Amino acid sequence: MDDKTLPNIDQSLFQSPDLSALGAAGQPAHSPRFLVLYGSLRERSYSKLLALEAARLLMALGGEVKLFDPRGLPLPDSEPESHPKVQELRELAQWAEGMVWVSPERHGAMTGIMKAQIDWIPLVVGAVRPTQGKTLAVMEVSGGSQSFNAVNQMRVLGRWMRMITIPNQSSVPKAFLEFDEAGRMKPSSYYDRVVDVVEELMKFTLLTRGCSAYLVDRYSERKESAEALSKRVNQRAI
Repeated sequence: MDDKTLPNIDQSLFQSPDLSALGAAGQPAHSPRFLVLYGSLRERSYSKLLALEAARLLMALGGEVKLFDPRGLPLPDSEPESHPKVQELRELAQWAEGMVWVSPERHGAMTGIMKAQIDWIPLVVGAVRPTQGKTLAVMEVSGGSQSFNAVNQMRVLGRWMRMITIPNQSSVPKAFLEFDEAGRMKPSSYYDRVVDVVEELMKFTLLTRGCSAYLVDRYSERKESAEALSKRVNQRAI
């Protein structure tokens, strides 16, 4: 390649990776914080039982965990953003450094209850981006054979929310066979995969939470900010 020039790049805003910004020096001292969402309101909800198993594992690994109860959450746009359940969900999303989304598969897709929770979490609230740069693990349960439709959909949403969605995932088929009467998940290869997912989520969260703002810092946004600042300065000078 003879021509290595970049004539369309603003060199003052084009930055090489800063290894010091990716180091452990910026690690927060508090326990990693996780929000767990599940997608069913049934009295015996297998997505909730799986969410609880994930929460126990996260706590055993040193995390602080909060589960959001979707009961009473209105459909998106049916109530104002000031609705108490919407505010509760948004505050938890801002508090968390990582999330776990667990949905049943219904009609080949995630449930509307799961989607409604995600839809109520905006990309931007004022100057705050509640999900950008945070980690995410996705899991699903189904009543029949193993499927990956719901986790695949949630991956798309996680990417859209600018989250760091970890490679591993869990799909539990015939979930009614995988939990005992007390609601605890039985020993199995499916349970082992849940442990794998939670371990990976914890590792990715520890690696990224101290530098998440740097990881999602973008050339296009630095350029946009510089142009906006230049306009403001020029307006004041007139």
